[in-house]
Amino acid sequence: MTDEAISQRPAATPFAEALSGAIRDRRMTLARLQERLAAHGNPVSRATLSYWRSGARRPEGAHSLAAVADLEQLLGLDDGALLQLLGPTQRTGPLGPVAFPFDEDPTEQRVRETFLAMGAAYPDPTRELTIHAVTDVGPEGHVRRRTARVLVQATSGVVTAVPYVEITTGEPTPPPEFEALGGGRISKRFTHPSNEVHGFLFELERPITSPETMLIEWAVTYPPEIEVSDGSGYGVAFQARELLLWTRFDPAWLPDWCDEIEETSADRVVTPRMLHGARSLHAVRRSFGPGALSISWGRGERPTPD
Repeated sequence: MTDEAISQRPAATPFAEALSGAIRDRRMTLARLQERLAAHGNPVSRATLSYWRSGARRPEGAHSLAAVADLEQLLGLDDGALLQLLGPTQRTGPLGPVAFPFDEDPTEQRVRETFLAMGAAYPDPTRELTIHAVTDVGPEGHVRRRTARVLVQATSGVVTAVPYVEITTGEPTPPPEFEALGGGRISKRFTHPSNEVHGFLFELERPITSPETMLIEWAVTYPPEIEVSDGSGYGVAFQARELLLWTRFDPAWLPDWCDEIEETSADRVVTPRMLHGARSLHAVRRSFGPGALSISWGRGERPTPD
């Protein structure tokens, strides 16, 4: 065998080495293993078993993992001896469609321009799997600070930074203060000429390769002289596993009414909400997106829908 041919062989993984060793020690042929797996209700092709043994592929999905658990018994191994060597999945999972989360064509163009100005691709090659977003409302009833803890996943290639934007459609504002709280640092900031889209580039602590994930946390603060509209939301371009919004009101200013607003390409649903004596309100969605979830609030009469 030539050196070139050797170099093209897949690198043996701990799982592949353990499986190969167990097959060798038990003097089991792949044909026999295939037969016994099929008899146990876990059919796997001989080619797939060969790939697993060599490290060219790894088991993924519920069916394959069930077959691996069966292999442990057939090869006389302890429970979990092979499964624990697999590590995290190498699949991103179904991504679903990608779409701008807000139904605002001018806003999408401004977001695109902001991404490009920061040197980021649009859309960027990441998705947010889990989002916990907290909004603090000041004593005047305006947004003062938002924080977001996000589990981001690379969907392709190597990702070193993730772009974010703060949008105040219809309300031009000076740039707010962006701060990285964990998982990296803010390397770039950019305010669109419209002053309605403010962006920042969150540089990760280390690059991640698809389908790796990283947990990050950031905050945006609006000084008292900047009066942001009485509402807060979060949009996702891909489907997220969980989106949680928590809006906390200053005890000196509690709203008379709140609305929960869900926007997707299919519909816009507004649901009246009440505090019922509390000082905060939360909204949660699972397997949500593309789309946006937001909370609006006010005093006096609730505005009549357009």
